[in-house]
Amino acid sequence: MRILLVEDDLEQLEPLQGILSEAGYIVDAAEDGEIAQWLISQKEYDLLILDWMLPTISGLSLCRQYRLSGKTAPVLMLTAKDTTPDKVMGLDAGADDYVVKPADLIELLARVRALGRRSPNWQGDTLCVADLQLRLANLSVERNQIKVELSPREAQLLEYLMRHPNQVLTRNQMEEALWEWGMEPESNALTVLVRKLRHRLHLLGAADWIQTVYGMGYRFRPPEC
Repeated sequence: MRILLVEDDLEQLEPLQGILSEAGYIVDAAEDGEIAQWLISQKEYDLLILDWMLPTISGLSLCRQYRLSGKTAPVLMLTAKDTTPDKVMGLDAGADDYVVKPADLIELLARVRALGRRSPNWQGDTLCVADLQLRLANLSVERNQIKVELSPREAQLLEYLMRHPNQVLTRNQMEEALWEWGMEPESNALTVLVRKLRHRLHLLGAADWIQTVYGMGYRFRPPEC
């Protein structure tokens, strides 16, 4: 998943971003509401994690604006406000879940996993396309009872491809999806990553599922699509 994490306290932002990245998520981090608002207008996210109290625009206002724009990705609120009226206000604004600050990192990861499973492609804790099963919890991919371990980056690429089967994805689209905001990948970084993933899938007899579309990018085409 690509996550937008908005928290104005660096002492909380950095460990949260770190543990989410280590878990295999692509995390764009922002420290105030205006930057978060701009990022939301530029990118599609699978999950928003919003601190309630933010400079310029509050997390509550961001959540409300996000829902009014018609977007449906889950929103997790980080807040010190733990009274019932506050929770009701947040839920009415469109939030899906709460974590009370200071956040317990293990609990936060569990809630992120639970919200991520709302995708229609998820079956339990596994993302499935055709007979290929991606298990992000342990960074592995399986087919025909053969299991192959993946690096976090390889798992992120495969997840993105599996969420967009049979679509031509441009290199620019893929780089924007796989690299965090503010990071500039090297010119051959995507090519190298695709080659590594194809090598992993070759062990499962699925390397040719990733097709190169010359002059554009790549397409993930399982036999059943």
